[in-house]
This record gives sequence, structure tokens and C-alpha cells, in this order.
Amino acid sequence: MTELVRLSKRMSELGLCSRREADEWIARGWVRVDGQVISELGSKVLPHQKVTVERQAAAEQSKRVTVLINKPVGYVSGQAEDGYTPAIALIKPENRWSECKVDTAFHPTQLRSLVPAGRLDIDSVGLLVLTQDGRIAKQLIGENTVVEKEYLVRVAYSKPGRLPDADLRRLNHGLMLDGKKLLPAKVSWQNEDQLHFILREGKKRQIRRMCDMVGLRVLGLKRVRIGKVRLGNLPEGQWRYLREDEQF
Repeated sequence: MTELVRLSKRMSELGLCSRREADEWIARGWVRVDGQVISELGSKVLPHQKVTVERQAAAEQSKRVTVLINKPVGYVSGQAEDGYTPAIALIKPENRWSECKVDTAFHPTQLRSLVPAGRLDIDSVGLLVLTQDGRIAKQLIGENTVVEKEYLVRVAYSKPGRLPDADLRRLNHGLMLDGKKLLPAKVSWQNEDQLHFILREGKKRQIRRMCDMVGLRVLGLKRVRIGKVRLGNLPEGQWRYLREDEQF
């Protein structure tokens, strides 16, 4: 027998919006199930029922921005902590990249509900995504995400000689963190002191911990790609809007 599911959860599963957005839209009367307006929070539906949203919801969603930052060292990804400044503080007109190709004018209201879609450690640099769009957040940090993240990692080996090939193979598919086996990674030498990592998960300080397990000390870490979106020539400390033709 098919089970009832919360309407907000079903809307998220369908990729219409995040659950939080779904609750907002339901409360405003912007959601229909089989053509009938549903405005009661907590309502449940059957998976085969048709869920649609009013034009107002789509229009509001289209105004939501996604921002790409080249985060410098010393900024935290999310909330301010221990006196450190959050990356969102960089999003102001004077830091907007002069080569940003999006016509959108900056307005302080865009900072509302702008949340990081993934973390980048305080001592790491590179591509950080902040978004108001729940669909993008779900795509990048949802529990079933498989979006690749690419990093360049400068390292020093703590033992004489070079890292053995067997340990490089362990970095690719043989390590465990917090009692769980990591998803296979793609790790190769970029040059004699820099590794190239491609991951499909993002556990806290994952790369640094992986390197430590094989005797490598991380000297510098830079994220250069998330999905199909690259950091490119975006200068450190500057930001730009995600273009309409870009998808993760």
C-alpha cells in the first residue's frame, strides 16, 4: 500500500523547492494538489498525486540569488565563531568581481537567507557557494548528493623519500573516517609537492585528515570546482553571481 508523505517533503523530493520554502508557499496558498489549493501546514499527499505551484512562487524563486566567492584564509564558511569573520561579510558592492556577467544589481536584501551550500575550512581557500535557493542547497549538501568537488592540495611528506604508491592507492579508496569507509576518491599527483583531489562527499576537514593518515602534512588547500562550476579567474576575496547558464 502506498503511504502518505508530508507535502513539504514531497515538494522537496520533486525538486520544486526546499522543505522550508515549501512550508512558506503552503502557508501563502501557493501550492495545489490535483488542482486544489492546500494551505494547511503538515498536510500529507500520496506519491502519485500531482503537485503544482502558483506563478507567484516561481517568480519569487527566480529572484533568489546564488553567489560564488573565492574565500581567503581566515574566514569561516557559516556563522561567525570565536571572533572570526563569516564569508558572507565579503559580499558587498566593492568586492564584486568586475567581470561578473550577471545584470543583477546588488541589494542588501539578497543577504537574507543566504546560506553556505557546503563548508570550506578557515585555513582553506577557493570556491564557496552561498545561496538563497533551496534547490541548489539540496543538490550540493543534501544527504544523497554525488556532486564532485575538486581541490589542489600542497603537501609535505613527514618521512624520508616520497609517499609510497600503496598509500596513494589508500587515499583513493582505502581509508575510513569516524568508523565509516569513505566513498572512492580520485587522488593523483599534480606536481612533486601538490596533490589533486576529487571527492563526492565533504566530511569535516576530510582532506587534511586523509592526508594525516598516510603521513602527509597539508600546507595549503584550494577548492577549484564544484560540480560543473569552476573557480576560474575569480580573484581571492571577490564574488560573483551564478549565471543562468551555469548548473552544478
